[in-house]
Amino acid sequence: MALNIKPLADRVLIEPLEAETTTASGIIIPDNAKEKPQKGKVVAVGKGTKDEPTTVKKGETVLYGKYAGTELKLDGKDYLIMRESDILAIV
Repeated sequence: MALNIKPLADRVLIEPLEAETTTASGIIIPDNAKEKPQKGKVVAVGKGTKDEPTTVKKGETVLYGKYAGTELKLDGKDYLIMRESDILAIV
């Protein structure tokens, strides 16, 4: 099912990936101690600005700042919408 949302200018719509439930050594992390995810999949991309076109593409996995973007809920799923400059790296 396609989302009926198109980000404007240099904004990007991201679906956050699930937070880790266990540590590398196998310790299970309780719900109240989980970190906010900082990794997600790009779902939609705006056209960019006249001076700077967007460089990320739909389907790429990206890293972003812990408090970056605005949270929104569409069709029962959580998403983040943020400026491309808030994205730290493409994984």
